[in-house]
Amino acid sequence: ADMLETYISNTGIKTNRKGNNIWILSPGFSDSKPTILLNSHIDTVKPVSGWTKEPFLPVLQDEKLYGLGSNDAGASVVSLLHAFYLLTQKKQDYNLVFLASCEEEISGKNGIESVLRDIPQPGFAIVGEPTEMHPAVAEKGLMVLDCVSKGQSGHAARNEGVNAIYKAVKDIEWFREYRFADESDLLGPVKMTVTMINAGTQHNVIPDKCSFVVDVRSNELYSNEQLYEIIQKHADCEVTPRSFRLNSSKIALENPFVQRAVTIGRKPFGSPTLSDQALMPFPSVKMGPGNSARSHTADEYICLHEIREAIEFYYKLLDGLRIS
Repeated sequence: ADMLETYISNTGIKTNRKGNNIWILSPGFSDSKPTILLNSHIDTVKPVSGWTKEPFLPVLQDEKLYGLGSNDAGASVVSLLHAFYLLTQKKQDYNLVFLASCEEEISGKNGIESVLRDIPQPGFAIVGEPTEMHPAVAEKGLMVLDCVSKGQSGHAARNEGVNAIYKAVKDIEWFREYRFADESDLLGPVKMTVTMINAGTQHNVIPDKCSFVVDVRSNELYSNEQLYEIIQKHADCEVTPRSFRLNSSKIALENPFVQRAVTIGRKPFGSPTLSDQALMPFPSVKMGPGNSARSHTADEYICLHEIREAIEFYYKLLDGLRIS
């Protein structure tokens, strides 16, 4: 954040900062015009163990720039910032806000959520994430559930107690097999996956508690609250959601930005991965250079030509665009 703030300030543009979130406004900002937000995140995940290069040092090799966060989402930050510079060199029928936010990878509350009230209200947003510059017009949401099955302790050598693991198994099987009625054309069905489980104190004690975690990926046809209500009706265990805030999102294919993307050969799709789109209460598209399959992997990289092409695409799609 410090480096980016200094870089932008050296170009003569006034920067705004809250925590590790940095944003700038287009020159001649006018309340009478709609506002487009250009956003991507500057935080990364921790490096995995398989790196053969130093993850925190940029390495350029055969037109590939290696480094942690190069693909997700440093390339989008760079491309959106330089598209901002190009677009603001001429008069547009909209304002621009460029926002480099933090804590996206952990869905933290000190990231974009903390600054949405501080920036001008956008009418539309582009969220820079690696999509090979195809527009993600829908995105799955996320709800994490902490589940607890309770039994009664006893000695494993005797026929006593109520085994909480056996009670949990029934609910775990339900989470595995249940299918919600409404499936999305873009995002498919709601997906529930048990990802963690913990029970027992030692081998000869019947466990009286079994806790497990369920990862729920919602489609745009259900809010997280609706899914929780359905789950509660079927599960015998105690179910506690960590948050309802990361809902699925969708934008109409008729949106003028999406239509422009289609005319230049870009293909709209539904994204199974989560981004800061989930926290935006206004229309948005996820679109950026790079390939999602490279994210969070060892020897992550971005091709330099992908950055150059992204800047060109962003400019073509936004120059002269009219939004309501």
